[in-house]
Amino acid sequence: MLAAMSAEGFAHMPEGGRAIIQDQVAIGGTALPWADRHLFAELMLSWDLRSWADAHQRAGPILFDRGIPDVIGYLELCSLPVPLHVEEAAARYRYARTVFVAPPWIDIFGQDAERKQSFGEAEATYEAMMRVYRRLDYDLVQLPCASVADRVRFVRAMLEATRR
Repeated sequence: MLAAMSAEGFAHMPEGGRAIIQDQVAIGGTALPWADRHLFAELMLSWDLRSWADAHQRAGPILFDRGIPDVIGYLELCSLPVPLHVEEAAARYRYARTVFVAPPWIDIFGQDAERKQSFGEAEATYEAMMRVYRRLDYDLVQLPCASVADRVRFVRAMLEATRR
């Protein structure tokens, strides 16, 4: 969906987790969700802080695939402690109040070299992220389980409604 929105002129920030995994595999690094989850979370936080800062130098709405609160959700999902600096980052570097969330959808679910989660793990991840974003006082808007074109129309309409 983000690729389709990008093709229509919407700016977006790419997902850090996937890029970090690709980089770590390429260099033989251990900051991987199946090797060193804590270090992986720290690299995701660094990526998300840089993405947030970059986005705030640009005009107009910027869509994010993931954000700083996702790092908290990831750590909680892994039953790892959430360091105070991660909580501070989520409190200090806020996104727009409305957050679009894509629920797990078995019809489009897939695994690849970077995404090794089972569908059950994807559902648990979704629930963890929902809890964190709610706790951080974001308004969550669930994307419909519909075609990419329909999802793009839905997000576009929501964004246009908030500009009025």
